[in-house]
Amino acid sequence: MHLYLLTLQRPTCIVQAIHGSFSGTKQQEIVVGRGRILELLRLDPNTGKAHTQLSVDVFGEIRSLIPFRLTGGSKDYVVVGSDSGRIVILEYNAAKNMFERVHQETFGKSGCRRIVPGQYLAVDPKGRAVMIGAVEKQKLVYILNRDASARLTISSPLEAHKSHTLVYHLVGMDVGFENPMFACLEMDYEEADNDHTGEAAQIAQQTLTFYELDLGLNHVVRKYSEPLEDQANLLIAVPGGSDGPSGVLVCCENYLIYKNFGDQTDIRCPIPRRRNDLDNADTSMLVVCSATHKTKSMFFFLVQSEQGDIFKVTLETEDDLVTELRIKYFDTVPICSSINVLKTGFLFCSSEFGNHNFYQIAHLGDDDGEPEFSSAMQLEEGETFFFAPRPLKNLVMVDELESLSPIMTSKIADLANEDTPQVYALCGRGPRSSLRVLRHGLEVTEMAVSELPGNPNAVWTVKMNSSDEYDAYIIVSFTNATLVLSIGETVEEITNSGFLGTTPTLAAHQLGEDSLLQVYPQGIRHIKADKRVNEWKTPGKKVITRCAVNERQVVIALSGGELVYFEMDVAGQLNEYTERREMSAEVSCLSLATVPHGEQRSRFLGVGLADQTVRVISLDPTDCLQPLSMQALPASPESLCMVEMGQGAPEGTVGAAAEPVSIGGMFLNIGLQNGVLLRTAVDNITGDLSDTRTRYLGTRPVKLFKVMMMSSEAVLAVSSRSWLSYSYQSRFHLTPLSYDLLEYASCFSSEHCPEGIVAISANTLRILALEKLGVVFNQVSTPLRYTPRKFVLHPPTSKLVVIETDHNAFTEATKQQRKKMMAEEMIQTAGEDEQEAAAQMAQEFLAEDLPESIFGSPKAGTGMWASCIRLMHPTEGKTLQLIELEQNEAAFSLTVCQFAARGDMEWYVVVGTARDLILNPRSCSGGCLWVYRLAPDGSTMEFVHMTVVDNVPTALAPFQGRLLVGVGKLLRIYDIGKKKMLRKCENKHIPYLIVDIKTIGHRIYVSDVQESIHFLRYRPVENQLIVFADDTFQRWMTSCAILDFNTVAIADKFGSISVVRLPLDTSDEVDEDPTGTRTIWDRGYLSGAAQKAECIATIHVGDIINSLEKATLIPGGSEAIIYTTLSGTVGMLAPFSSREDIDFLQHLQMHMRAELPALCGRDHLAYRSYYYPIKNVIDGDMCEQYNTLEPAKRRSIAEELDRTPSEVAKKLEDLRTRCAF
Repeated sequence: MHLYLLTLQRPTCIVQAIHGSFSGTKQQEIVVGRGRILELLRLDPNTGKAHTQLSVDVFGEIRSLIPFRLTGGSKDYVVVGSDSGRIVILEYNAAKNMFERVHQETFGKSGCRRIVPGQYLAVDPKGRAVMIGAVEKQKLVYILNRDASARLTISSPLEAHKSHTLVYHLVGMDVGFENPMFACLEMDYEEADNDHTGEAAQIAQQTLTFYELDLGLNHVVRKYSEPLEDQANLLIAVPGGSDGPSGVLVCCENYLIYKNFGDQTDIRCPIPRRRNDLDNADTSMLVVCSATHKTKSMFFFLVQSEQGDIFKVTLETEDDLVTELRIKYFDTVPICSSINVLKTGFLFCSSEFGNHNFYQIAHLGDDDGEPEFSSAMQLEEGETFFFAPRPLKNLVMVDELESLSPIMTSKIADLANEDTPQVYALCGRGPRSSLRVLRHGLEVTEMAVSELPGNPNAVWTVKMNSSDEYDAYIIVSFTNATLVLSIGETVEEITNSGFLGTTPTLAAHQLGEDSLLQVYPQGIRHIKADKRVNEWKTPGKKVITRCAVNERQVVIALSGGELVYFEMDVAGQLNEYTERREMSAEVSCLSLATVPHGEQRSRFLGVGLADQTVRVISLDPTDCLQPLSMQALPASPESLCMVEMGQGAPEGTVGAAAEPVSIGGMFLNIGLQNGVLLRTAVDNITGDLSDTRTRYLGTRPVKLFKVMMMSSEAVLAVSSRSWLSYSYQSRFHLTPLSYDLLEYASCFSSEHCPEGIVAISANTLRILALEKLGVVFNQVSTPLRYTPRKFVLHPPTSKLVVIETDHNAFTEATKQQRKKMMAEEMIQTAGEDEQEAAAQMAQEFLAEDLPESIFGSPKAGTGMWASCIRLMHPTEGKTLQLIELEQNEAAFSLTVCQFAARGDMEWYVVVGTARDLILNPRSCSGGCLWVYRLAPDGSTMEFVHMTVVDNVPTALAPFQGRLLVGVGKLLRIYDIGKKKMLRKCENKHIPYLIVDIKTIGHRIYVSDVQESIHFLRYRPVENQLIVFADDTFQRWMTSCAILDFNTVAIADKFGSISVVRLPLDTSDEVDEDPTGTRTIWDRGYLSGAAQKAECIATIHVGDIINSLEKATLIPGGSEAIIYTTLSGTVGMLAPFSSREDIDFLQHLQMHMRAELPALCGRDHLAYRSYYYPIKNVIDGDMCEQYNTLEPAKRRSIAEELDRTPSEVAKKLEDLRTRCAF
């Protein structure tokens, strides 16, 4: 068995975000690390929308990122710390739209190890040196400089190691042009390590250590070290030199402390806390991330606390000494992993979990009436300042980047009856959780919808002048009339445009510099800028049936199959070509490409004929209207669209050079009447047709329309569903639109919508925008209350039952109770004359309702759990019933089943909960099985009874009309009784903890938390559960999926997916054994079961996998293993259908490894074999990077494989479209 790995949705979480001018222009970009993906985001300052400019798979774990700029330079480089054991410096090449590796220096072993650097990066603000640090012991400093030709150079590493030292954070200090300095938060554990009593560990202190790079002597010295009273987690460098006082802000528990050398005293200020907070009073407060903003005249810091509150921190200085540290509440946003302040006044918040946000900084918070706290204010030790959180005041949200991270679990099903299955994913953490329904398609933003006086059959937009940026008119054609609408502040009808309104229109276009063209059945109308009109009438009783128009050429087909060609001369006059051409059959459709830049005409005309052929005809003056090539079609053509795709935008436009030229060219798109779309490459010189790709789009004939996307041409294909064919990041995409049925469309450009589509649907005119190109899934999100853990489907009604559980949380009832107690305390502690004010404050406090999805939920402390069971309608997102469990009752497992004892009409929901669970060391006061009866229509659940068990029921599964329960490490069978569940059978041989149970027939597959999978058989006669086989490897299981009776796909928490299969001679008939050895196996001695499963395929995907499922994603597609991960990845492992494909892709993968080494220096083979050697899996993500190579490399690889480059690309596309999108 061989599998093909494909990532459908790349990770959406952001581990770290940095900003800088990476393209060398004044515009700032953001580089984000998403696990193994490095991405460049560009923000449009006019619209505030963020676009992904580049996304690269580095086939390694990105651990840290930092920007740096050489002194006097205008371009930022990216330093990457990864698991490759190498420091890598990348430069963004805007012309090629790619990251280029400038330097790669090896310093240690690969993998995320404690003493191998890569976890921390710090640069000198003047760009002279970079320090890369490990979690323990090792720190290396590299000196950066320029050579004679202004290229970046890097020195040999200088060591700054110290053994028995843990590092918490690292930062480069701003010391102007003095020797570079680095500040480091360290802890020496040597004494604690040698002290067996543990006392030294209790009193161990962190130290703030300064390292100086002596540029003269070329070595690093440990200049100064001082112990810290409070535990710290973060350092912030303060601007120095001519910009500020230098030094560092140390973010400790509950305090911010400013420290520097010399005469500077420590300035200490408490971190303000929320007034009347429901949190546990003993909880300390930490700063989780920070951003520095510096201008020529001032600087400030934004720091975010672990509740999500952002504070603005400023320093007051006198004679270069800091005298005061001021802190002021700024706003509250969800907790972030990084925050970045851009020079254009935007704040990018990459959320720890959930969607990422772009905010505009509307005010700097200087005069908003918010109290400003200062280190100069006298406070008792341990006391702090208080503030009242409020909705956003200084920030305005301008854009949101959707993130699925974390996907807790998912299911694939067509619950909406749309033919194409949807992915139902439980996402998020705490109050930001959601159920997301993912559909393959582009999200469509509806800009305007207006009704028309009848059903139109076509629509076009035209500009008044070729140099105009925006369209001037919308022309709508009806069966017997034409309507012209003027585009301004509003869209309104006009009658003086020069267009003929009493006839239907076949085409409308802007011609030459400043004239317009209307083609109607009886002729052609050429409207000059001064409204003079030239008309060409059809001869005799003939009418125009089809036409094709571009900026300088017009081709019409008369009834009977005659082609007439017009071309514009230098004077702006439309001239008919002397000859006409009779076609052998009636013309079904015509298409002309856009006139290439700097040329007179488009050389080729595409003609579709009723005899099921398509022909390319020359329009070159030397052989005008001569046929060049022909292609036979499987059905009659409905429409044609000839476009230049993948060539990138013209220079100077937004998104210029967004595509490497390697995949581009002229393409003829052919829409057939049977709902199939063909895309054929057209040779630029000979006009030959080659490399045809086929996709089935829908049940209706396919109509094609040319539109503009990201300043380059794309094709909108309309069938029973609308699709967009476009090139994005050096790959062609054909993606459906998640929108109503469209009938006709044209591109649309206005001030509010620079790249839109105007379309007609029934009797409405719609203006649409597609803003999220490259996105695989369109999401519909339904908010949930706590972190979702599992969900099941009620098969007869397709309703969902979800369990949600949060640790360190209060239930709604406990929150209200605590609020009342605090309100009563307020009134009691107030003096007699303050009673009235206190009562009013208490009333306001009780009425206050800040959304927890932004402000976070109160922290209750360890061992405190909140949980609920939700019954919901999946497609409408409506909650039908919500059952709140008591405080400290945590739901962990769930199933829906039928019991043989109650007949097959009644469905039951069984929920396994734990009481008073403490995670470390693990203990609980018991578990429960709650049984609910589902109403026949699935609208309500009725409580039946509750059964106490002696441990946490971590897994449930229906089995032969009864219930399998994993209680800790015990596997039990229960049946339903009148007052509680009745235990029928038990197996005690699972080693640690059962995390998942699956069943087929009489066979049971049990996943252990640490010891992989166990195969069991139930023997009804003896009433025994017998383990007859298990795995040979230890695997820390997270999920499994049954592929067939003997084969299981399993995923572990270290990011590996394996497929294990029982050998053919395995028997689950464990009969009587006269030798007595079976009793030894039954006791679990000699390492488990007598029979062992074989691992037949394995690969490392680089992320914690939370769900596995065997499913099909497209109608008629082949089955594949679909997986989802904690960081929001959706991927698949698809089986191969032929040995030939396996050999071809194995060789391609081998060539790709040699030609395209991973960007961060990690070896691809080693990365995919992180914990187990890769076996029988081909990495499709690596193979698909073939399209990003330079043409010469692509040709040489294709020749080695005895193919052409287009055949290789076609094979890769076919493999993807066979089972995915």
